[in-house]
Amino acid sequence: MTSVTIQKKPAAAPLLAWYDRHHRDLPWRISPAMAARGVTPDPYHIWLSEVMLQQTTVAAVKAYFAKFVGLWPTVADLAAAPSEDVMVAGGLLRAGPQPEEMRRGGGGCAWRTLSRHGRRLEGASRHR
Repeated sequence: MTSVTIQKKPAAAPLLAWYDRHHRDLPWRISPAMAARGVTPDPYHIWLSEVMLQQTTVAAVKAYFAKFVGLWPTVADLAAAPSEDVMVAGGLLRAGPQPEEMRRGGGGCAWRTLSRHGRRLEGASRHR
């Protein structure tokens, strides 16, 4: 039986260095410089971007994201928003039923999230 020695090179360091130089600035992300200062991503912003990005392009979401967060800066604000307002705002993104599902009381993501986490989402929307 022959023994094979595999040399492991740290792959993460060059990849992270490349990302530091070439990352896209997106409103739901933190920059490498912010991460180096200890800033953490806002889970609410990440969640919103994931839902929005299922329906359209990064360019469309990038333009729309700030308006949406301006209307509903926290998951609690979104959960409390009138359904019609969320649907109208979602229509601007052509998002289909996702905005209402995010907001809807009882069965919606915002309410489920708040219910499971004692009416608060740890770390969410503290970077305003």
